[in-house]
Amino acid sequence: MIGKRYEIIITGKGNKAAFLRKLSTTKAKIFQLSNVEDCIRFYTDKEGVRQIRKIRKRYDVQVKISSVEYKNGTTKILSSYYFLIACVIPLCASLFLWTIEIESTMPEVTDRIDSKLKSASIVPFTPLTKLPDEKDIRQLLMLDDPSLSWVRFKRVGTKLTIIPMLSPISSEAGKERSKPSHLVARTAGVITRFELKSGERVGRIHQTVRKGELLASGILEQGNKTTVVGAEGSVYANYWVEYSFSLPRKISYRSQGDETVRFRFHNPLDRKSKSVVKDNPKKKWSLFSLDRSIDEVKRNLTIKPGMEETLLAPLLKEQVLSEKNDNVVIVEEKILHVTFDNDKVEGTILFQLNDNIAIKKPIPQGD
Repeated sequence: MIGKRYEIIITGKGNKAAFLRKLSTTKAKIFQLSNVEDCIRFYTDKEGVRQIRKIRKRYDVQVKISSVEYKNGTTKILSSYYFLIACVIPLCASLFLWTIEIESTMPEVTDRIDSKLKSASIVPFTPLTKLPDEKDIRQLLMLDDPSLSWVRFKRVGTKLTIIPMLSPISSEAGKERSKPSHLVARTAGVITRFELKSGERVGRIHQTVRKGELLASGILEQGNKTTVVGAEGSVYANYWVEYSFSLPRKISYRSQGDETVRFRFHNPLDRKSKSVVKDNPKKKWSLFSLDRSIDEVKRNLTIKPGMEETLLAPLLKEQVLSEKNDNVVIVEEKILHVTFDNDKVEGTILFQLNDNIAIKKPIPQGD
């Protein structure tokens, strides 16, 4: 950043013109050459000093060499500690989360989200590298909160905006009280656990049940006394489901590419930058600004033999989970067969699911 120069003063009775001609044939650089009263003065660099010391005795000249630190306008700015500090501070600040905003018109929802974020240490001044993925934050916020149907995120620079989507409000007062019922199996399976709120177990864990078989009774019997309470709750079991699929061999999709970060310096003397702020009072003028953008890249994928385990099975697994409720767990999958032709891939996969198989069956009157 700092240019080192040397001031050269040549005097004496030697042949100064021949000395300069010889010096100009070397790699030496000569700046601001002047000749005043038989005294030659100019500036040179380190290589020029080396050449001068090498040839000065040959031309019988007296040479005075003094060091001079030279800085041009740009060099003065770039070598300034203030400039370095002004660059380092914004760059360091861009590595942290500065603002978290929750866009909600319901204060109780805002308070619940804010409390969950603090418990997970998602607060201002958190390093962006330690910020969890949006999927993990969404799962944290929606856990045990039935009022939320979805949570959207918008991140611009060092600001994170959380937009909760509220579930539609249902009126329980207008619903008729359901009739007491038994719980029966909607499909065949092997029982893994019971989660009953009321009623009495009929089946047992690890028991194989058929479709329509009684799982929990809504009638309690104590001696000769019979009470109809109705069975409520869930009965989970493992069962197999067969899925057939047909996909094109060539798939086009879009994915996120590289993130581009642009660091801009706004000249305080530039009237245009200040006029933009003047026209938009909400926009604050700053010396530096940081813009982030993520490009979308179009990609093509060709499904080939050998991708059954690495691509097709995980893809169909996500499809199955998206069609079921949140409590479904895929225990195991088996690929029965897969066929490839010129433009299609077809096959069948078996999935073993663990899900609630209990459905209500009204208790007949007179029982």
